Amino acid sequence: MKNKVRRDKINYYLDIAEAVIERGTCLRRNYGAIIVKNDEVISTGYVGAPRGRKNCCDLKCCTREKLNVPRGERYELCRSVHAEQNAIISASRNEMIDSTLYLVGKSYADGSYVENSNPCALCKRMIINAGIKDIYIRDNETKYRHILVEEYKKDDESLEGVKGY
Repeated sequence: MKNKVRRDKINYYLDIAEAVIERGTCLRRNYGAIIVKNDEVISTGYVGAPRGRKNCCDLKCCTREKLNVPRGERYELCRSVHAEQNAIISASRNEMIDSTLYLVGKSYADGSYVENSNPCALCKRMIINAGIKDIYIRDNETKYRHILVEEYKKDDESLEGVKGY
């Protein structure tokens, strides 16, 4: 057996989040999220319509795509629950305090990584309230960004009317 370089832990968890994307149902962008605490996966989440509702991939229609809505805007038009939201919904707050969220986004059209990906404003608020401490977001197969959730508290874009991300 060849000597294989062991995958670093952050990319290991990002790989798991990337595998979660395979369940996504969005026709625009799919994300996979996992929440980890003390080296245990607490929950996972992917982009999809609420339970019992039809998914965009089944309807073959994305309202935001049809209306050419810019990234990060008009989420009230979207049928889906975001990956971060689904991961948060599936865990107890007690488990999430001081945890880490790993997030990977890919374009539906070509499978490329979403450039400069970030949680939307609503997801940021949910992440803060969940007690999550850190976020790692994949930029490509090996590179990622680290965000301290504390920065979301200091940099409140809602006070400045910033749209998108």
